[in-house]
Amino acid sequence: MFRSGDALFAFGADMRIVLWNAEAERLTGIASADALGRACWDVLHGVDENGAVVCHPGCSGARLAREGWDVPCRRFLIRTEEGRKLVSASTIAVGVPGDETIVLQLLRNGEPVTENGEPAAVSLTPRQRDVLHLLADGIAAKVIARRLGIAEVTVRNHIQAILSELRCHSQLEAVAEARRRGVL
Repeated sequence: MFRSGDALFAFGADMRIVLWNAEAERLTGIASADALGRACWDVLHGVDENGAVVCHPGCSGARLAREGWDVPCRRFLIRTEEGRKLVSASTIAVGVPGDETIVLQLLRNGEPVTENGEPAAVSLTPRQRDVLHLLADGIAAKVIARRLGIAEVTVRNHIQAILSELRCHSQLEAVAEARRRGVL
């Protein structure tokens, strides 16, 4: 069994989903029972940021992974119950001795996008934006607390809220994502 704190699904040679974890359910709004046994492209309906179809029966990423090639991380939009979301997908091929290769897709971020594919607005409080700017300058939480005249635990709470809003797992990733989205 494969476990991950990020959205994870797996498919076999026929590209039918054989694993759909709870985080994939949360990200997409699609229950495991509704995803399992269906073709991955039929579930995700992925398109690139220009609207070109990414998920389809002839997916080159899946084919290359099954053939043993390294597939770089890709960004594309998937369809969810809440509308389109922009994800980063890491493709991992797992060779099972005596069995077919299983392809794992690890999906990260899942930021909502507008109808035209632009990232949805980031909703940070003014204090969270202050903390984010100081993090971008490389300042530690303890120093941020002193500088802003607030408790260190409050700074850490702001950092957690920033990570959650930007759907990131680390402060460095959050700063990079904020820069990419024009928040910094």
